[in-house]
Amino acid sequence: MTGDGTRVVRAGLPEPRANEPALPGPAFAAHYHLPGEVAGPYTYGREGNPTWTALERAISELEYPVGDPAEVPAAETVTFPSGMAAISAVLFSRLRPGDTAVLPGDGYQLLPALRERLEDFGVTVRTAPTGGDAQLGALDGARLLWIETPSNPGLDVCDIRRLADAAHHRGALVAVDNTLATPLGQRPLELGADFSVASGTKALTGHGDVLLGYVTTLDPELAAAVRAWRKTTGAIPGPMEAWLAHRSLATLQLRVDRQAATALALARALHDRREVTAVRHPGLPDDPAHAVALRQMHGGRFGCVVSFVLPDRAHAERFLAALRLVDEATSFGGVRSTAERRGRWGGDAVPEGFIRFSVGVEDTDDLVDDVLTALNFAHTHGV
Repeated sequence: MTGDGTRVVRAGLPEPRANEPALPGPAFAAHYHLPGEVAGPYTYGREGNPTWTALERAISELEYPVGDPAEVPAAETVTFPSGMAAISAVLFSRLRPGDTAVLPGDGYQLLPALRERLEDFGVTVRTAPTGGDAQLGALDGARLLWIETPSNPGLDVCDIRRLADAAHHRGALVAVDNTLATPLGQRPLELGADFSVASGTKALTGHGDVLLGYVTTLDPELAAAVRAWRKTTGAIPGPMEAWLAHRSLATLQLRVDRQAATALALARALHDRREVTAVRHPGLPDDPAHAVALRQMHGGRFGCVVSFVLPDRAHAERFLAALRLVDEATSFGGVRSTAERRGRWGGDAVPEGFIRFSVGVEDTDDLVDDVLTALNFAHTHGV
């Protein structure tokens, strides 16, 4: 098996052809030539597009790399126009009225809204925290288990293999939100999950200019059901977005490694500040999630997000305003560092001074110095 850097720059590329680009440009097509009987992979723009196909092949190669595809079943990926479209496709293509789903109680802030939609549909939803594998206690009678690890924004980690084994024993499918870890940091399908789902808007594309989501699975029947959901709902990615995402994959390993190293350096620096509490990053040796993360996350890639708490809302807002190399924005995983007071959105059970910080690819010393300078300003200019 080749190294991660080699895989990301070659993922999904076609066989080289003389005088043609290594990565073909986006195919803008609503329809295709269809003489005679309908046949072939591309018939109508809502059903398929060669630009999607190339990106989906690339993501599959990263989510489930294999040495010999003839001996190991290949993964199938279905792309969507956003992460929420991908999440919805899994949940609504698998769950029926009367089914039970188990969701994390501390996951992405739109999960509560999604829970309401599921309950309107007649699905019973149970929730439990990510940390301590607490979802184990909610599995009896469940049809599907949804895992988010590391969780957003709290950065707790659960044991995917343990939960997947327990869920399968009870007849439940398992989906893992792999957004924060990326397929270079964690491969849920290798740990027993049925689906690996992610928002490609975040680190996968990494430039803050594309909305995208995807679902990857080893089961052709599950892939077909998700693909049928995409076709019937029309939740399709644009060819330009798909092409931009594929282009961006080439730098994924460089970005992820730089971000993970700087995030760990920042987390360590924050530990020394008296006004900063509850610093979380799975790479910290004393973090509650570190032991599990060390077992199931690869290559020291513990993610680009650091969370911490400042004394109050005003203190947090002074800190954010004083940053010079960091944009105050939502989302994470981009090449430019961003930070926000997460409580401004509602929906997350976090203190008013809770900061979610997404580390970019700036020089580590420059970024850490900027954060420490902003902390000094926020501390000395308090009322």
